[in-house]
Amino acid sequence: MPRHPSFHPPARAACGQAGFATGARPLLRTLGAAGLLALSACVNLAPETQTPALPVADAWPADAQAEPQAAIARALRDLDWSHYFEDADMRRLIGLALEHNRDLRLAALRVREAEAAYRIQRADLLPSVGAQGQAERGRTPGDLNLSGQPQIQSRYQASIGLSDWELDFWGRIRNLKDAALDDWLATDAARQAVQVALVRQVADSVLALRELDQRAFLADEAVRNRQRSLDIFQQRTAVGSSSELELTQVRTLLIQAESLQVRLRQERAAAAHALTLLTGTDPGPAPTRSVDLDTTGLTRLEPGLPSEVLLARPDIRAAEYQLRAAHARIGAARAAFLPRIALTSGIGSASAELDGLFESGSKAWTFAPVISIPIFTAGRLQANLDVAEVRRDMAVATYERSIQTAFREVADALSARQGLAEQLDVQIRMARTQAARAELAQLRYDSGAAPYLEVLDAQRDLLNAQQQLVEIRRAWLSSQVALYAALGGGAGRPLDTPSTLTAPHAS
Repeated sequence: MPRHPSFHPPARAACGQAGFATGARPLLRTLGAAGLLALSACVNLAPETQTPALPVADAWPADAQAEPQAAIARALRDLDWSHYFEDADMRRLIGLALEHNRDLRLAALRVREAEAAYRIQRADLLPSVGAQGQAERGRTPGDLNLSGQPQIQSRYQASIGLSDWELDFWGRIRNLKDAALDDWLATDAARQAVQVALVRQVADSVLALRELDQRAFLADEAVRNRQRSLDIFQQRTAVGSSSELELTQVRTLLIQAESLQVRLRQERAAAAHALTLLTGTDPGPAPTRSVDLDTTGLTRLEPGLPSEVLLARPDIRAAEYQLRAAHARIGAARAAFLPRIALTSGIGSASAELDGLFESGSKAWTFAPVISIPIFTAGRLQANLDVAEVRRDMAVATYERSIQTAFREVADALSARQGLAEQLDVQIRMARTQAARAELAQLRYDSGAAPYLEVLDAQRDLLNAQQQLVEIRRAWLSSQVALYAALGGGAGRPLDTPSTLTAPHAS
């Protein structure tokens, strides 16, 4: 499975672990023999991990088919966000978010936590060696010894050894270690999913700000034009060449534009606040010149086959790692039914006198193997195994649900890209038609062939058409960002063409 390039967890070790005998060698030869015995006898009771077949169709739905690119050979390569988003300001803001966003920081800390948990579990494979020193001095009354005289006795001891080291014959500890490793890998894949979602959110926020800037520009222009019209009609009404009704109509048109202007300012402020939260820091001043949505270029993506796409998504990789961890925990639960062998041993020196502690003949050692066999546990071990198997089944269902969710997200993004492109073409023609209508209505009014109400309706519809055109263009660009995220956000994307994808112009 693909992994994050900066993430290199240790590979799963073979049965017994290479450090098994190395850690025991300084203690006793007997421990080396026990280690060899464990290496030769250990087994793994975990069931083999079988990834279920993809519970989705082999092709995308008919309404989400990719556009043909027969002249361009398909190439599979990573498409990092810094290459996908060509706008410098958008890349700057995404970089700020990846550095300062608190959700992403929490996800990275969870990876570190999972790594530490894995190292803790892995340490159980090797013996814990410790050194200890002990001094005892006590008085025994005369009636408690044969001499009949009180005696003072001393004992000094220094030793090095291990305590309660389990020989992992049945793979219980190894399976727990493998489960912790898969948890670590799943947590890192989840961090990558958070990063992909963050990149998408920042890009959408930037597009939303640019949409609102363009809509506010159109509203400001409408306010200026209608204010000039109001000034003209006030003068004409004063000399009696226009009626109060026409003046009221012009004033109504101006008030509507001013209302839209105020609402867009408030929406832009809220969008700017949301972007600040996503970046986790001050995003800096907005560009001095509003960036037109028409010039926002995104690299075109084609998804290829579902089997090529879905398994590259980080959330699906996380679900697969959790499935592997569930299988490993079944092996640990099965091993709990079998005898457990543990070793406690030590070697050192003991003497009745402190100055004789390290003299010749003071050598002392202990070797205490312990075997424990579960006989009656009131069904606890079977219940633990049942829980592990149920959680394995839950992990399978979660994996399949993740596949289906990913399939839907890609299909929705493809369908939205196609449908919004058609809507955008229609809305461009609508805006052009409304502009021509407004011009003709003004000419008819100036020639006395139509009332001013016709001009009023034409200008109102023109502004609405222009506003909707900007909204659809932003939604169309957002569908490209959604497709990029649904395809995994740069984790081995099928790329059909290096050319940029830009929205049609309304000229």
